[in-house]
Amino acid sequence: MENFIDNNYNCCQAIVCAYCEELGLSEYVAFKLTEGFDSGMGGLRDTCGAVTGMFLVISLANSAGDKHLPLKSKFDTYNKFQEVAKLFKEKCGSIYCRDLKNMEKNKILSCEDCVQVADEILKKHYFK
Repeated sequence: MENFIDNNYNCCQAIVCAYCEELGLSEYVAFKLTEGFDSGMGGLRDTCGAVTGMFLVISLANSAGDKHLPLKSKFDTYNKFQEVAKLFKEKCGSIYCRDLKNMEKNKILSCEDCVQVADEILKKHYFK
């Protein structure tokens, strides 16, 4: 994971690109696809990029990919999103960048810390 952080990948890029091999995804495509998902969704300070990265990894790993039966895996994927969001929130206090970086309350969690937590959750629960 440090390799991605050291190479200035954003939070979402670091998570998704770390799992490209397991997902059968080109790192080039993953890097481009996740470019705007840092700083809480394109600088909006909304959902943390590391959390969004977990969601993308889970979608790619869990989806049945059947456009004729779109509900085949959808609700299972939703459940997995909710599970990892809960775990991340328990560990970090929020899934929102604006809360994780709230300088008014002296609560500043680094992007590296967020990426590390997201990676630990994925490794523990999905990629053992």
